[in-house]
Amino acid sequence: MRLKGKSALITGSARGIGRAFAEAYVREGATVAIADINLEAAEATAKAIGPAAHAVKLDVTDQASIEAAVKAVEAKAGGLNILINNAALFDLASIVEIGRASYERLFSVNVAGTLFMLQAAARSMIAAGRGGKIINMASQAGRRGEPLVAVYCATKAAVISLTQSAGLDLIKHRINVNAIAPGVVDGEHWDHVDSLFAKYENRPKGEKKRLVGESVPYGRMGRAEDLTGMAVFLASDEAEYIVAQTYNVDGGQWMS
Repeated sequence: MRLKGKSALITGSARGIGRAFAEAYVREGATVAIADINLEAAEATAKAIGPAAHAVKLDVTDQASIEAAVKAVEAKAGGLNILINNAALFDLASIVEIGRASYERLFSVNVAGTLFMLQAAARSMIAAGRGGKIINMASQAGRRGEPLVAVYCATKAAVISLTQSAGLDLIKHRINVNAIAPGVVDGEHWDHVDSLFAKYENRPKGEKKRLVGESVPYGRMGRAEDLTGMAVFLASDEAEYIVAQTYNVDGGQWMS
């Protein structure tokens, strides 16, 4: 029960990694806002998790939606102690085929969404005067470029940089900002990634996913549950002295 009495908001948590985080946080004693652009899916997830979870409508590209979500959590739980910036989009194209619409969509969600959600949470935490924990979801893609993934890689590199700057700025308020950089994580997200690689690399569906899984030193792709330990740790009192760091949880794919 390392998060007993804490209130958390997790963006993009109706499914996938975000849902796994929500389930882990509830097991550790937190109340969790399942924040998602798809309110119906968020409500279904909250119902499945139980009374410690509640659904919140959130579009991280809309400032009014961000502020309303934070206020809803404050009203429901009496304050906000933990934020996980999990909502993100992925796209793939060669450099000469990148479209401005795709570029703007990814930066709007992955970077601006992370920044302004972080900002709103920090303002709430500062007003309450109790500190807090903010966890951003980066990626191994933010550690290096990839031939077909330039924009996504750039967004995740920006998340790592934002984590450093926000961490250094907010620690004076006892708000710890850190990030998790997953490797390749199996699930709906990677099914989508695999389908895009199948198109751009002329591969049968499933082949890229198989090859990527085989390349992980641990011996398999990650699972959402592989990330929950770090997410719980960074939100707990045990992480009080950790500031502005990005932790790789990737089965040994990247060392830094």
